[in-house]
Amino acid sequence: MRLLVANDDGIDAKGIYTLVKELEKVHEVIVVAPNNQRSACGHSITITSPIIIKACKLEGIKSKAYSISGTPADCVRMGLDMLSEGKVDMVVSGINRGLNVGTDVIYSGTVSAAMEAAIYEVPSLAVSQETNGDEEQYEVAAKYALKVLEMLKDKPLGEDVVLNLNVPLCSEEEIKGLKVCKVGKTSYRHSYFEYVDEKGRGYNVRGTMNEKKFEEDDVDYIREKYVTLTPLHFDLTNFQLLKAVEDIVR
Repeated sequence: MRLLVANDDGIDAKGIYTLVKELEKVHEVIVVAPNNQRSACGHSITITSPIIIKACKLEGIKSKAYSISGTPADCVRMGLDMLSEGKVDMVVSGINRGLNVGTDVIYSGTVSAAMEAAIYEVPSLAVSQETNGDEEQYEVAAKYALKVLEMLKDKPLGEDVVLNLNVPLCSEEEIKGLKVCKVGKTSYRHSYFEYVDEKGRGYNVRGTMNEKKFEEDDVDYIREKYVTLTPLHFDLTNFQLLKAVEDIVR
């Protein structure tokens, strides 16, 4: 397959390097990633300033690579519209440094890059790896991404499908299996730490996930050391309430 690989951690991130290294063993790959860290930027796009594109060389990577001064969604747009030579079969976004489970998918630049592909009617896979402080490893997640692509090769799900893959921080031997599951509902307790510098007073924000009951979702299964795979879509319509709202306004 011809793959476009993007991310939100930037062109120099370990995750995208490991992912491309694995995927290009089997597939044709082009890399388009932000020139710096763009985590948690959601589905933002650049409209008020020019987007700068630079060809770059990733050491040990044979695939063509470009950095752009834009967001993850911009990367997919420009990759599909300008930089890929011919039809792209699938967009792969990641490997993100940190999970994208539960309601975190709303804020995720990694997932948003995959969503942008779906808007273009190109199927996509978002890949995220659990980390713990400075402890991070991406080889297992890259292998699972390749496995999922091989599964989809002969059984496509549709042009506007986004699959969200999350991998726990453990050895490949410790992983209990792959679970196809729903998105969980997560909430956080936020702490605000004040600081003052020459620019003025500001706050650093840290969030701690609240406890939740076991509901067989991506949050729960990651804790049980399963790799999770969740189908997503950009249609945010609440179909359960569609008729009720229609009756109210009629």
